Amino acid sequence: MVPEEEPQDREKGVWWFQLKVWSVAVISILLLCVCFTVSSVASHNFMYSKTVKRLSKLQEYQQYYPSLTCVMEGKDMEDWSCCPTPWTSFQSSCYFISTVMQSWTKSQNNCSVMGADLVVINTKEEQDFITQNLKINSAYFLGLSDPKGWRHWQWVDQTPYNKNVTFWHSGEPNSPDERCAIINFRSEEWGWNDVHCHVPQKSICKMKKIYI
Repeated sequence: MVPEEEPQDREKGVWWFQLKVWSVAVISILLLCVCFTVSSVASHNFMYSKTVKRLSKLQEYQQYYPSLTCVMEGKDMEDWSCCPTPWTSFQSSCYFISTVMQSWTKSQNNCSVMGADLVVINTKEEQDFITQNLKINSAYFLGLSDPKGWRHWQWVDQTPYNKNVTFWHSGEPNSPDERCAIINFRSEEWGWNDVHCHVPQKSICKMKKIYI
């Protein structure tokens, strides 16, 4: 005959089982806390490192541009794309409209000093964006010229000249002596016209966005 277990022994067994269960639970919670803390510290260090690098880049660019206007971009909105103030932005570029009347060469030099070139227009959408900020009674130099008057038009940044993506006014270009291109408003639309390079015009500068 098997002797019956004493009530006191049963209570000890139950108590010991509960103690083990609670111990496992407490240890699990502590491990989770440790993992969360390590993850938080790693995330904080990563963000801190990224912020330090970003501030360093900002200080570097502020040597050339006193003020930058930045917006968050990217899949996780973690990247900043910036343009100098008061330049405007479109897609991956920044644009500056100069109201100073200068020759084509001086206009290009003015853009170059700011880390840019006279504007190169690649699409109709880009031109439509630019012309929103232009005055219809003014003309603006483009980064397009025909240095030798042979009708071999060249973009200032060496972008290949594509005749299928041009926006000349009807009948233009019309003179081998007019070797620089402007954009102006004529016949109820914006378009390109060839002019003498030495005649002062306003101008448009273009540069790549600054990513930090």
